[in-house]
Amino acid sequence: MSSEPFDDALLDDEEALAHADPALRGLAEAGARVRREAEAAKGVEQGLVGHGRPRAVVAVGADARLLRAVLEPWCPVPFVAWPGPGLPGWVGALDLVVVLAPTGGDAETASAVHDAVRRGTTVFLACPGESPLAEAGQGRDTTLVPAQTGDPLALAVVVLQLLHVVELGPEVSAESVAMALDDVASRCSPYADLAANPAKDLALVLAEALPLIWGGSVLAARAGRRVVETLRGASNRPALAADADHLMPVLEGAAPRDVFADPFADSEAPTLRPALFILDDGAQQPTIREARGRLLAAAESRGLHVRTLTWNEGPEVARYAALQSLGTYAAIYLAVGLGRYFPPT
Repeated sequence: MSSEPFDDALLDDEEALAHADPALRGLAEAGARVRREAEAAKGVEQGLVGHGRPRAVVAVGADARLLRAVLEPWCPVPFVAWPGPGLPGWVGALDLVVVLAPTGGDAETASAVHDAVRRGTTVFLACPGESPLAEAGQGRDTTLVPAQTGDPLALAVVVLQLLHVVELGPEVSAESVAMALDDVASRCSPYADLAANPAKDLALVLAEALPLIWGGSVLAARAGRRVVETLRGASNRPALAADADHLMPVLEGAAPRDVFADPFADSEAPTLRPALFILDDGAQQPTIREARGRLLAAAESRGLHVRTLTWNEGPEVARYAALQSLGTYAAIYLAVGLGRYFPPT
């Protein structure tokens, strides 16, 4: 696949960056959105003390899979992230349904809420307080978490805090997540030039690559999938996030780099080659080290570019948020360098 022209001078060009300002501003305000959601949920936390343990937990809606990634290793009862519509047939009055609808939900989310209310299920409904979904979910067993910002990550972090209050998940600090997002925003600011900005530097590598993204931990893998979604929208190019077993055939199938090739022979439309991007959140289990070693060896044997994005500061959810934010900044700068307009995040 041939690449589009990428102009790295645009990454420090005021006019080009102005076109990306809505998306960049949205990322810069991510930490503030987490704090706003957490502040709005303080009253909800106080009302949850003393809730009994459900038979099982079902999560539906935006970022339900993030909840699963955090809760599955910890939750003392079965946990399911359900894509909808409706709910699994076994869900009943003994279970808890968690609904994440930061912008008010869609038809599938609404069907899950209607099912939950009809079955007498305990519901944590995270959505705007004045939305039709909130009205549909009203009931004796429904706890409303009033969404403020429309941000799926911010709302998911607050719901994770609430699930810790009822002893269904690990302790999650919204402030630690907000601080991590603020830190990424500072490092990746459009006012930080190419030499000092890790996201702009990463965009240079992405400009000449078909990205293969791997995260060793469950949360790093989840961040990789979210980054890939953003990269596809930014570049209209293929990008893949997967586990090591699925990436190995792609790496091994890449043609070895020709060390004698003329680097200027195809300068107008150079062919994009796979490149391996590793999201490192500090997890060091033996299985993660082994998988990383296999991927690195395969990439090296084909002469493929490898880049590691590391963020090992703070709790695990904060590390997840930081890696996702860093990758999203890089995707926006990739769009800037390609002369594309990227929609707000």
